[in-house]
Order: sequence, then C-alpha cells, then structure tokens
Amino acid sequence: MNKNRAELMGFLGADAEVRTGKNDSNFTTFSLATSERYKDKESGEYKQITEWHRCIVFGKFGEFAATLKKGEHIYLEGRIRHYEYTPKKAKKPVRTDSIQVLTILKLDRAEKAAQEDLDNEPEPSDDIPF
Repeated sequence: MNKNRAELMGFLGADAEVRTGKNDSNFTTFSLATSERYKDKESGEYKQITEWHRCIVFGKFGEFAATLKKGEHIYLEGRIRHYEYTPKKAKKPVRTDSIQVLTILKLDRAEKAAQEDLDNEPEPSDDIPF
C-alpha cells in the first residue's frame, strides 16, 4: 500500500497567480506559509520556524484558487510532487517540490469571524411573546 498525502493549514504569502502551461492549459500557483513554535532548551526563549510551500492547482478548481488573496487563512489537502525544469539562464535542470492541491477550505481568523457574527446578529424585537 502507498500513500502520498499532504495536509497544510496556513496563510497565503501573496495573491494566487494564474499561469499557462506548455499545452496552453491554465493552472494557479500560490505560496502557503506554515509556522510552528518551540521553546529553545538553552535560552528558554520561544522561537518560531516558518516553512513556505509552493502550491499548484489544476483544472476548474484552479479558477477558484485564483481568487485567493494574500493573508487569507486556508486549509488544504493534496499530493507532494517533484518537478524538474531548466530555467532559461541555467544549463542544468532544477528540481523543486510542490503540493498538487486537491481541496481547499477557506478559514476565517477568529477575531474577524467573531466581529462578523456580532455585525450580523439580529436586533432584539418586542414582537416576541414570552
């Protein structure tokens, strides 16, 4: 049995970008930042590590992904893919890792969601019998 699955939750570093492939098909790319904190054993200070993930979305789903904006909080699932290409100014091929995205869930930041809930609460009414 084999399994190639990636689950990430983080923030977009820039607006998603639509690109055109070799066969004139469009795809969307974006960078996702994930962070983790840990306590340094020597200094006792908290430190943070941020990882950047290159994400690629193909097909109709790429049209939705193209609407994603910098700073949005998302959860995604996908597959880890390795791509090899030769940059225009390089002689040797370059290998890069990416996440081929299969699902995306937009997440609200807690403070934004709480404020929207307050803004959308109905006004109290005197018409309600008790």
